[in-house]
Amino acid sequence: MTQPLLRRDDRTATRPDRFGERTAAQLDRLGVRRGGILLVHASMRSAGGSADAVAAALRRALGPEGTLVVPAFTPENSDTSRSYLDRVRGLNAPERAAVRAAMPPFDPATSSARSMGALAETVRLTPGALRSGHPQTSFAAIGPAAGMLLGEHRQDCHLGEASPLARLYEADAQVLLLGTGFESCTAFHLAEYRVPHPVRRPYRCVVASEGGRRWWEYEDIELDDSDFAALGADFVRRSPVGTVRTGPVVSAPSRLFGFRAAVDFAAGWFGNHRPRGA
Repeated sequence: MTQPLLRRDDRTATRPDRFGERTAAQLDRLGVRRGGILLVHASMRSAGGSADAVAAALRRALGPEGTLVVPAFTPENSDTSRSYLDRVRGLNAPERAAVRAAMPPFDPATSSARSMGALAETVRLTPGALRSGHPQTSFAAIGPAAGMLLGEHRQDCHLGEASPLARLYEADAQVLLLGTGFESCTAFHLAEYRVPHPVRRPYRCVVASEGGRRWWEYEDIELDDSDFAALGADFVRRSPVGTVRTGPVVSAPSRLFGFRAAVDFAAGWFGNHRPRGA
């Protein structure tokens, strides 16, 4: 099932300053397509500057016909997530139950995506932005293609064919790793769905309901980003020159590449580097 998109009220955008002009020029030199669709993973600690200013520069580089997309994941509301397992390690049963009882239910209008970083939160909260309805792996976007990209995100599909990642693939989007490594490259997860017979596992999270909160349990494939850094290194090394473009954005070393190229490479790489059925 899918959830309705959340749209925030439109307001007047902040006028660009010289920082924005310089950063937009860096993005243009890197190869960000004006009028295109761009999925961004960013570390503001690495980049420097404010998330508001960087978000404005990204939108300036994309232009009014472009669409900016960010992950807006919420692992904090799941008792099957890595963050929960790390949090309760060493706790006894009553203590674990107390943590579960205090978990905030997912609400697309209010749930923070703080674990995704300052830029993702800034985009999520931008007037006019949309957010998809998956209670753990939602995306936020702003621009003319946002509705098309986010509108059909099934609640039992994290990052597969019924998620925004498949729409980004179809739309020939670009990916920008702004001060982050390939371990953050969400695009690779779509390839995990495209290998034969992926392993499946149960997931569970708490969501908002008319009664206040309820637990939602479903099954999806087992996602694993533990080898994404090695995958990314091979993607750079084995791809034609120019497939992955590198350069600074603000003060952070960054990489730009095509979404389709990354997913297609990853699907073949998994077949050669992961045990069959794993």
